[in-house]
Amino acid sequence: MSNNDSERITSWFRYLLLASALLTFSVIVLGIIVRATESGSACPDWPTCYGQWTPPAGDAALLSYLHRFASFVAGFSLLASIVVANLRYRRFTWLTRPLWISSVLLAAQVFLGRQLVSANEGPVTVAVHLGLALAIQAMVLIPLVVTFNLSLWSGRTAEAPPMGGSSLGQFKYRSAFGRLSLITLGMVFLLLVSGAWVAASGAAAACSAWPLCGPGLIPDSPGGWINLIHRMISGLAGLFLAYQLIQAWRTQRSQAAILVATTSAFVLFSAQVLMGIVEIRDGMPAFLLGLHVTTAAAVWSTLVIQTTLVGLSARSTGEEREEAKQIAGRSVRGLVKDFLMLTKPVVVALLLVTTFTGMVVGAQAWPSVSLVFWTLLGGALAAGGSGAINQYIDRFDDLKMQRTARRPIPSGRLTPAEGLAFGVGIALASFYLMVAFVNFLAALLALAGIIYYVLIYSILLKKTTVQNIVIGGGAGAIPPLVGWAAVTGSLSLPSLFLFAVIFMWTPPHFWALALVRQNDYARAGVPMLPVVRGERETRWKILLYTLELVALTLILPVFGLGGGIYLVSAILLGGALLYSAWKVWRVEGNKVAWKMYRHSSMYLAFLFLALMVDALI
Repeated sequence: MSNNDSERITSWFRYLLLASALLTFSVIVLGIIVRATESGSACPDWPTCYGQWTPPAGDAALLSYLHRFASFVAGFSLLASIVVANLRYRRFTWLTRPLWISSVLLAAQVFLGRQLVSANEGPVTVAVHLGLALAIQAMVLIPLVVTFNLSLWSGRTAEAPPMGGSSLGQFKYRSAFGRLSLITLGMVFLLLVSGAWVAASGAAAACSAWPLCGPGLIPDSPGGWINLIHRMISGLAGLFLAYQLIQAWRTQRSQAAILVATTSAFVLFSAQVLMGIVEIRDGMPAFLLGLHVTTAAAVWSTLVIQTTLVGLSARSTGEEREEAKQIAGRSVRGLVKDFLMLTKPVVVALLLVTTFTGMVVGAQAWPSVSLVFWTLLGGALAAGGSGAINQYIDRFDDLKMQRTARRPIPSGRLTPAEGLAFGVGIALASFYLMVAFVNFLAALLALAGIIYYVLIYSILLKKTTVQNIVIGGGAGAIPPLVGWAAVTGSLSLPSLFLFAVIFMWTPPHFWALALVRQNDYARAGVPMLPVVRGERETRWKILLYTLELVALTLILPVFGLGGGIYLVSAILLGGALLYSAWKVWRVEGNKVAWKMYRHSSMYLAFLFLALMVDALI
């Protein structure tokens, strides 16, 4: 298919396919939750609930109703996609065939769904029902991936497209990695379907031990055999995913989408195992059940996307071997250093100081060692993952800037695919580690910080508005909230003041750097304040924001944050920072601006240290 063909596939149709895929995903997740909680019996008739179309009373009935409603909407969206595809894109067989297959599967799925509600069929029907849902999801994802893949790469020349020169209408699995991807996808399909069988048959209770069913090697009941076979499939699927990950990092270093999808699938699968362990430990709270199910569906969806991309790339084993040879001369020490630099370790260290301060001030005591370890580890992975993704996004701009040209990606020491996959992988891991070992609120806040920094700041704001740093500063202000939530399980007004301090500190800190590096930012097309409004206004804004920041820090004791030690420290540190800002305003040149940039970093660290000391004394 040519670029002209890609233009004929309109954006609204791509988003119709995306809506169908997301709705199908939600139906799968809700269906598994309904089955696990036995909520389906709350609405024994079909398609209504006790003859009514309105939401019923009761949590179980409402959950069953939501599943049915999502199913109707997903079915309508899917049928709309099929109709449009056959009316407008009939000659694109890679688009129409999967959608026609999905329509047949959907009809069978509706029939089985009705049987499950009305007749309460056995575990075989439940397993087939889930298998059909997974197949429908795959048939929707395949054309979705192709259309978005075509849209993103049409006309791009800066990097080699992931198509490998093949026609878009062809899916070729000529390489060893391609065949491995197909096998791994099949193993995960068996894993999910067998898991549904185990849950529906009650075989989960037949194995009280792990990894075997009991003291003996051979199960003594049919349920035990079913459970043991499921566990064996789980082990094999895990091995295949691990081997696929290793091979992807050897042979797919130039294929960003494939490497990201492969890495994400492995992290999600590992998280799925972890969530299962946590469910057993914590007694299956509702949010963990939902997250466990969502993660399982995400593993499947990610692998379908990965396998589709591999087929589109149509690479040969020889091409993959040549790529693998390129990493033979790289030293392990150099790689570790480059991946560490991707995380922006200096920035991460400062963010961890604010996270730990939030923990100490929130608890008004020294937190436990284990809680501190997991919170700071999760925070480091979240911040580091965000930084790595940011470096991938900025890789072309970084080449134009003297300060960033030697970063691992623009310098060529790491491929863009490696940088992005690494960032996405550790960012995903941070969320699940927080859920497992800290709490759900802290995990959600860390995830919000990642989305804020990557999407709102790096993609939407950085190159579009002179207020990029002002608005984007919220991303760096979230870590103390994570620390506070980690020890208290909630947020309060004092915690929001910690957020406000960092939010107000960020603009003068980065504007001082922008004064020093304004030529770099101008070459990269980043609308920083000195580039757009000039040096004089920037210097005035630095002084103005510093005054507001210092004033804010001095009123914190009124709201229960800090005592005498903190107040004296805030006065002294604030006075020093104001003097630096005043010099930036009165004295031109990069030297005073650079000092302001460095002093502001130390200011924040020592200010938060004073808060911790006051909380512990």
